Amino acid sequence: MNSSVKNITPLDNLLSVTPQNFEETALAVFNFQYLQNPVYNQFCKTLHIEPAKINIINKIPFLPIAFFKTHIVTTTQFEAAALFESSGTTQTINSKHLVKDIALYEQSFSAAFRLFYGNPKDWCIIALLPSYLERNNSSLVMMADKLIGQSGHAQSGFYLNELEKLHDTLLQLEKQQQKTLLIGVTFALLDFAEQYPIQLQYTTIMETGGMKGRREELTRQEVHEILCTNFKVNKIHSEYGMTELLSQAYSKGDGIFNCPPWMKIVLREEDDPLSVQLPNNSKTLSGAINVIDLANMYSCSFIATDDAGKLYADESFEILGRLDNSDIRGCSLLAL
Repeated sequence: MNSSVKNITPLDNLLSVTPQNFEETALAVFNFQYLQNPVYNQFCKTLHIEPAKINIINKIPFLPIAFFKTHIVTTTQFEAAALFESSGTTQTINSKHLVKDIALYEQSFSAAFRLFYGNPKDWCIIALLPSYLERNNSSLVMMADKLIGQSGHAQSGFYLNELEKLHDTLLQLEKQQQKTLLIGVTFALLDFAEQYPIQLQYTTIMETGGMKGRREELTRQEVHEILCTNFKVNKIHSEYGMTELLSQAYSKGDGIFNCPPWMKIVLREEDDPLSVQLPNNSKTLSGAINVIDLANMYSCSFIATDDAGKLYADESFEILGRLDNSDIRGCSLLAL
């Protein structure tokens, strides 16, 4: 085992990850999880992976995300501080993500928010997440709740089905020229936009995906066009996260996402899951999305998702929809 693995301290090292040391850190995490994660270890052995030969990111095996539905995916033995569970229907099996240290999750989303949006204290943060508030164990609700607390604004908070109150609150905040973030699940934002169209100059709209069968499925472009028209804004922001991750990527418009430094997107061939493609300086890549999330220190940092996407030379990426034959989760992004 790489000697540096023994000294990995996520709460100290997560924010020190840079483009220059990302690969070294990821390889150390791979060795750590190969030895300390029984599910990942067995997966690697089934593929005849020899850790000594894993010396570049391209060679790291990515665990299919479906394992979070059928196995307990943990690195080291621990009593979970929290259990995050995906949404779904009575016909689906939900993913479960056991979290060893909530402080690590909070560090990840807090630092990412600051990186992309600045100090939460500068914002009034409003969450329109009815479907998530109605169930337990939502990582998105926990993130929103903590950011609302960090905001400290008197009108920051959750709105369940109080659309008229939300409308009145936004009108007041707009009059005050208060910088506001309205983060919402897609179907709820559409409901609000159609029932209470309003011109927003100082409010950023962020959709988190998810129709949950509440409305007709629309493409992200169609959703953003409706929201832009009804709120009279030029861009709709988006968040890309999931139950199985402790980090999020953000888009400030046009569906183009960027990751914080401790998270990276690589692509795999749909017909060859072991063929990993890194960003290419000369062309845009298309394929199935793999995520490296170094905040997932105590679950699995290398996850093969069910999403298809494009990866650009600058490491930004775009979600094109779901792969064929993959289960549709309530928190999944909009399919094309």
